[in-house]
Amino acid sequence: MSVTIIIPSPLRIHTAHRERITVEAANVGEALRSLCETNPEIRNHLLSEDGAVRKFINVYANDEDIRFLSGQKTGLRANDVVSIIPSIAGG
Repeated sequence: MSVTIIIPSPLRIHTAHRERITVEAANVGEALRSLCETNPEIRNHLLSEDGAVRKFINVYANDEDIRFLSGQKTGLRANDVVSIIPSIAGG
């Protein structure tokens, strides 16, 4: 099923400056892997070598933080939205 991934501004350089990318996926992990397959330069910014979402990246499925759901196994339905939100630090 088609889902939309929203790409944050700092990472758009790795997606040909696209803000939204549509992929076929049944869960968040599949969506992220599909994104990385079609845009390989983004992988190191999103996922660790073992495929886990990097600690400084927050991922939401329809406005719900996947860390409080089923992580990358969080199921998706047609037209769902996955948002990638980099953590912001300051001081």
